[in-house]
Amino acid sequence: MSKTADISPSVLAPDPSRWKALAFIAVAQLMVVLDATIVNIALPSAQADLGISDGNKQWVITAYALAFGGLLLFGGRIADMWGRKRTFVTGLIGFALASAVGGAATGEAMLLGSRALQGAFGALLAPAALSLLAVMFTDAKERAKAFGIYGAIAGGGGAVGLILGGFLTEYLNWRWTFYANIPFAIVAALGAYFVIREPKGTRNSSALDIPGVVLSTLGLVSLVYGFTRAESNGWSDPTTVGLFVGSAVLLAAFVFVESKVKNPLLPLRVVLDRNRGGVYASLGLAIIAMFGLFLFLTYYLQIVKGFSPVKTGFAFLPMIAGMITGSTQIGARLMTKVAPRKLMGPGFLTAAVGMLFLTQLSLDTSYAAVILPGMVLLGLGMGTAFMPAMSLATYGVEPRDAGVASAMVNTSQQVGGAIGTALLNTIAASATTAYITDHAGGGTNPDLLKLQGMVNGFTSAIWWAVGILVVAAGIAITLINTGRPDAGPVSASGEGVEDELKIPVVAH
Repeated sequence: MSKTADISPSVLAPDPSRWKALAFIAVAQLMVVLDATIVNIALPSAQADLGISDGNKQWVITAYALAFGGLLLFGGRIADMWGRKRTFVTGLIGFALASAVGGAATGEAMLLGSRALQGAFGALLAPAALSLLAVMFTDAKERAKAFGIYGAIAGGGGAVGLILGGFLTEYLNWRWTFYANIPFAIVAALGAYFVIREPKGTRNSSALDIPGVVLSTLGLVSLVYGFTRAESNGWSDPTTVGLFVGSAVLLAAFVFVESKVKNPLLPLRVVLDRNRGGVYASLGLAIIAMFGLFLFLTYYLQIVKGFSPVKTGFAFLPMIAGMITGSTQIGARLMTKVAPRKLMGPGFLTAAVGMLFLTQLSLDTSYAAVILPGMVLLGLGMGTAFMPAMSLATYGVEPRDAGVASAMVNTSQQVGGAIGTALLNTIAASATTAYITDHAGGGTNPDLLKLQGMVNGFTSAIWWAVGILVVAAGIAITLINTGRPDAGPVSASGEGVEDELKIPVVAH
């Protein structure tokens, strides 16, 4: 008898409330992604208001990144064990409370503590949200639409955060960048509580792998902090090097433990499948390129072009529109017709072409002629690639592993974001210094020379981002070898996506 025949009908039957549930899951995902960039806009104001030193200001970002990145795998497994709906609602409530504490912060310690709490509850919330989609949407066409919406939010939410952060900071104050999370969380939590019905028989009742939790958390924290510290202290700093070495040892030990224990935190079958492994690697690389670009374009538009925070946010709208179009109109429509690699590879290459436009930045670059088409192509490419990537990352995974597989998507994004910010910023800073040194004494106004050096640094780093996107496309095209998903309901049997997605399809 096939494994499909052994599955309870409650697992396979579509949830009548699944589209309403998607709306609330999307609100929660938007809140998490917004928070990644909204605080960046408000940071200078918060620093001045609370008297945070220049040396400690990075911890407003780092505290969140460390807690979120370090606890994601743990949060994913908690969702599998405890129930995804319960974990999702708990994460939302905790995130809202932590945001309220951050908005009411009276000092540095209170603000940093709230950011760490946001990261911890985000590590519960994010994998629970994605894994709920994975177990609720089993029809391939519906799954394509659902993940198209989710992918658009995951890709474009960061740019929306720049707009919202600009508005709140310019017209209210920095505290509202924290308070803004509360209505999002309340709406999503109430909606989830009353609407979401998690399919039965999809939990993992195995005992928690404590050594795996400790090793993965410490290893990921060391990795993320290593890249964060490299940005501020340099790559040869002894502590930075020590963090990278420690991370390598801890993560190697984690892999060894996971291969030996009976109930691993991260079953290696989840990542060793070439298709899911290809998704995690290519997605992480794409995020490296995109996060670096957010940083550079924000500085370019505000410092070089003199845009206000609000105008800067609106300047990113074409990229958001491109992502939504690529994800919902291109990716979702073609996902059931072509193999995922035929969307992801060309998608990343299209984004690379968009990046190529942005390597032409100069002090007097036209927004309409260079930046606008670059952003549109970048958005279209990323949106087209993100949607099948998000879906394929959990497609064919055993329901009991959906949470941890979802956590791996978020982990690749989080680590990619940390690497992108540190690596590309370091490249840009080095190129800026070299340019100013080479052109000093030539009679150029010092302020003008500084701006020219800054732009040269940005374009040098963006060239690296172009190369990284080309590599991401190469990984997607060569590693991901599944065929197109069947257009019928997908079984929850847990058969992998190997061998051209030969997943049993239930007859109507």
